Amino acid sequence: MRTGFLAAFPSVQRTTAVLVLGACAALAGCGGSDDDAPTVRRTAAGKLQGVDDSARNGTWAWKGVRYAQPPVGALRWRAPLDPAPWTGVRAADSFGPACLQIGRMFGPGANNRFDETIATTMGQPLGSEDCLTLNIWRPATSDSKLPVLLFIHGGSNISGYTADPLYDGAALAKAANAVVVTANYRLGVLGFLNLAQLHVGGSAGDDSGNFALLDNMAALRWLRTNVAAFGGDADNITVSGESAGANNVLAVMTSPMARGLFHKIVALSGGISLAGNLPSGTSPALSPLASWQAQGEAVLLNLLVADGTAADLAAARAYVATRTAAQIADYLRAKDGATVLTTALAKGLNTGNPIPDGTVVPTDPIATIAAGQHVNVPALIGNTRDEGKLFGGLLPLFGLPAGYIVDDATRFLMMARFDPDAATTLTTADIVHAAYLPVATPTTGYDARTGLITKLLFEANSQNLLSTLATQQPQLWQYRFDWAQEAYPWNEVYGAAHAFDLAFLFGNFGPSVVGQVIGGNANRAGRLALSNSMMASLGAFMRTGNPNTAALGATWSPWPSKLLLDATPTALNTRAQ
Repeated sequence: MRTGFLAAFPSVQRTTAVLVLGACAALAGCGGSDDDAPTVRRTAAGKLQGVDDSARNGTWAWKGVRYAQPPVGALRWRAPLDPAPWTGVRAADSFGPACLQIGRMFGPGANNRFDETIATTMGQPLGSEDCLTLNIWRPATSDSKLPVLLFIHGGSNISGYTADPLYDGAALAKAANAVVVTANYRLGVLGFLNLAQLHVGGSAGDDSGNFALLDNMAALRWLRTNVAAFGGDADNITVSGESAGANNVLAVMTSPMARGLFHKIVALSGGISLAGNLPSGTSPALSPLASWQAQGEAVLLNLLVADGTAADLAAARAYVATRTAAQIADYLRAKDGATVLTTALAKGLNTGNPIPDGTVVPTDPIATIAAGQHVNVPALIGNTRDEGKLFGGLLPLFGLPAGYIVDDATRFLMMARFDPDAATTLTTADIVHAAYLPVATPTTGYDARTGLITKLLFEANSQNLLSTLATQQPQLWQYRFDWAQEAYPWNEVYGAAHAFDLAFLFGNFGPSVVGQVIGGNANRAGRLALSNSMMASLGAFMRTGNPNTAALGATWSPWPSKLLLDATPTALNTRAQ
């Protein structure tokens, strides 16, 4: 095996390769043996053969690694189980399938990757229920005891996938000198369903309905057991997520089941507040248990009507009363997963978010933090300045016209086909409703109107979380992502919108769901400077719980101060506030 590995190196690199291999053989943290290439690592379940990307980006990677058994058949809507062991060496060279979901802009398309089929598969079932896999990147060095980052993707808890090039961990692993991990988890009603007939009295959270959160914690447990084999420090794990992923990791932070699983937390654009935690008129991140119980019952009743078992909802309710819980559970687990999702979607029921059930997630997570009963670790939390600009479709909730005049598929293709370095005839008026133009008009412009969403949803939840955490944890850091240097018209349409910080945090500006509208030669110098500073700062936080580094160009003081992450087209412009 080693002979074949060395043969792949140009002759000028072979000496270095031999030194790395020798170092790996001497270090338990490298997880290899005298007979193994550095990309072969031993986990508790068996050996994995990863990918040597050292010549291209300086990293080794392992993709599509099972961290739990497939949640199918009798395991659907059950807590995840440890992966089954195997013999020999299993290939870990490609991403696992996206978790079954309904196609959206942030979803996988037909090919489990970013391509234009994303536009043609919106509204259709995509992916697989056999999806509980994770991906690992680390520098191609002999270093061990590296800090570890587990990142949980966003997508409203109903879409998203780790094969999105936005989440490729190579650049971040190299820049931060860390082990970077991304993990798929169950989505929509397959990931969040609280229904009495599915309750089995188990002690592993089965009855909570929070199957996605149980997946997130299973990934953390897998890392605690196995990450040393990849050179990671199992006693220095940072868990992070963005949007719905941030909601999830914040909920996990309050879970009694999560103690000892991680040591720092980074939450981007998320929250875990209930309505009772917030001022009147704001929008809570979480709904109470009763809402989820009603949703679970509605999913069951609508499935019975959709397949002709019952004529209407009243008949479906009567039918359920004649069946045992076990019969209903068997019925649901026998349903095709795509049918479950499409039926729920048609009735507005395919939603997902942490369920405050009282077991996996406390009935009031904010109160749990206030009482100091959460996983109390250093925390880095923030938002983008223009969160609401990605959610123009929510403006009718304020009695206003929808923000976009094109559908999601059209807008996706506009973004995917945009060349930031070429002349364009595309204007803001081609995308945004005329009622909101010019965008900077006070009160009625797109900036002001979408600012309502930013303030009443994202900032309200974030500030409630921060002020509560501050009573328990002095190592608390807040940021705001302000960069808005896209080529026109995207600087007006999006600016510093929700999720646009991800390309900077991961150092990925190639084609992705947001990449094409971020890049370009005009903003390159400042954009890369900001990205490099953000990756360096995250690396510092992962190591010490303090995000300060010279690369920031400013001093970051703990909350209630915050750091504004920004750049001009040509230079870093990070500053304290």
